[in-house]
Amino acid sequence: MVNSLTATVDTAIQIQNVCFAYGSKQVLHNVSLDIPRHQITAFIGPSGCGKSTLLRCVNRINDRIPGAKIISGSIKVHDIDINRPDIDLQELRRRIGMVFQKYNPFAKSIYENVAFSLRVAGQNKRSELDGIVENALKSAALWDEVKDRLHASAFGLSGGQQQRLCIARAIANQPDILLMDEPCAALDPLATLKIEELISELKKQYTIIIVTHNMAQATRCSDKTAFMYLGKLIEYGNTMQIFEDPKDPQTEAYITGTFG
Repeated sequence: MVNSLTATVDTAIQIQNVCFAYGSKQVLHNVSLDIPRHQITAFIGPSGCGKSTLLRCVNRINDRIPGAKIISGSIKVHDIDINRPDIDLQELRRRIGMVFQKYNPFAKSIYENVAFSLRVAGQNKRSELDGIVENALKSAALWDEVKDRLHASAFGLSGGQQQRLCIARAIANQPDILLMDEPCAALDPLATLKIEELISELKKQYTIIIVTHNMAQATRCSDKTAFMYLGKLIEYGNTMQIFEDPKDPQTEAYITGTFG
């Protein structure tokens, strides 16, 4: 069971010697790192390096892909092995929220987008839903912009607002951890700035992992940075150290633009 996923230690996630494959193709090779609580950890690296695959291992969303599997190693969330056979995947994914690269609101109202997963879980009392929806939209810095049109279609929002709505939808489940896979990739610079400011604020409540191709974004937002290449973790440390004094030549080549 995962209902004991309660943050009690400084390390929220322990990834130990993880090897992962899609069918016969191995894409992660002995990846190990500890993700600290209430900090923002960025995964950076070129396309195809395995950073999104690693992110999706943390809430086992890769399980939905036929043939995808962890070959060896373990991932523990607050000391619970998430690949144990008795893990409740629905509960796991409630406690580990995810925001995708392309904002993907449901074809519902703004209100129902946030309330949807709560209703699925059997929570239908209107007064309770109203409070949770309002708090989630406030946490996502969206309430003031939508409070007078909660029952209008979510598709009427701008791209940046839709992405913040998706963040509110994840927050409504009261997760411990937020996974963000290129959350600003489809947004303009102004909307990107708002999301970055929001992410920095959210780390007070959540442990956050963000996958990004934007190294400037990693330096602005993250506390820790992991550089990956060809499915391997090349270097991991404090963000300023990674960008100002990288220890591995491959890391230095990547962040200075001389990679390859």
